[in-house]
Amino acid sequence: MTTPTATATANSAPLGAVQPAAGYAGDISPMLAAQWVASGEAVLVDVRSDAEREWVGYVPGGVGLAWKQWPGMVPNADFDEGLRAAVPQGLKAVMLCRSGVRSIAAAKRATELGIEAYNILEGFEGNPDEHGQRGHVGGWRFRGLPWKQN
Repeated sequence: MTTPTATATANSAPLGAVQPAAGYAGDISPMLAAQWVASGEAVLVDVRSDAEREWVGYVPGGVGLAWKQWPGMVPNADFDEGLRAAVPQGLKAVMLCRSGVRSIAAAKRATELGIEAYNILEGFEGNPDEHGQRGHVGGWRFRGLPWKQN
């Protein structure tokens, strides 16, 4: 097993770097997101479906707020209201999904709502490996950051 590090990967940023992005504050590494959350600068908003968080795992202290809901991946009509309630004025929102794709859409929406929002690169599970399996190439779990599973 490869030991995770705080250095850049093909689709990640170094620990302290914010990569520019169109429509939201930027893309950040899982390690930087964890640092911001631990220091109280940011709220982690996990935009995966309730089913994903329940079956695959979740970040303790993160706010579960689905961007789209299972089954059918229907947009969450309560997303805006939930996001405003989850992220106090003056704090950043760091958005997490499975692989770092849905979280981009959620970060853009948060920005439209006036929230400083960042996408967490690699997501919770990272990209699929050569066998099509997640959890072996990047991601929150792979990087050894706090998570739990029911």
